[in-house]
Amino acid sequence: MNTESTTPQAATTAHRYAVYFAPSPGTLGWLAGSHWLGRCAAQLRPLPQLNIHGVAPADLQRLTAAPRRHGWHATLKAPFALAPGTDWLTLHHAVQQVARSLTPFTMPPMQVQRIDDFLALVPMPSHPANAALNAAAAACVTQLQPLAAPPSGDELAQRRAAEEFRFHMPLTGPLSLVDDNTQALVLDAAQQFFSDLPTLQFNQLALFAEPTPGADFVLLDHLELGS
Repeated sequence: MNTESTTPQAATTAHRYAVYFAPSPGTLGWLAGSHWLGRCAAQLRPLPQLNIHGVAPADLQRLTAAPRRHGWHATLKAPFALAPGTDWLTLHHAVQQVARSLTPFTMPPMQVQRIDDFLALVPMPSHPANAALNAAAAACVTQLQPLAAPPSGDELAQRRAAEEFRFHMPLTGPLSLVDDNTQALVLDAAQQFFSDLPTLQFNQLALFAEPTPGADFVLLDHLELGS
């Protein structure tokens, strides 16, 4: 993907950027998660969500609002503003260098799990490939941090809360937004929906942007690992 010629100008001067894991658009792994959330962050359009018996569509839409804004992903380097004097091309080159330093691998089987007050797709615990996931995230954080502006107070608080990295692909925001029965129905539906998800390959880093404060995140580019 030739980012320099296809990336909208607004995205190259974005409010914040993030490095995520995300399956390639068009693959079953991408389509499944994007339909669950109700939005494609590559084509920038809404998608029909699952019809869950006993769950009002408005409740599912409200439950998935927070992860829908970010698009289907797992965080490697949390959203950050560029440091003064750093531009889009410098960031893109740096992410490409990180990608080239990593070796592609097959991800662990993924399963739906409740984490605190939200649902997420997480890798099977104790799987050997979890070490590679952790190493990839560490490489993104340490190698890209020099390009990031100092975090705000809110971002610092969020960072401290998430200091212990855990790879996960968010499926909902706070479950407390709906009643216990709806929570149980959504959990059951998610487990069934993602039970036949094909094995995911960790072979790219996904570069996302938040064009303006509070805007939906946009998938800008995929940078292949080891190339």
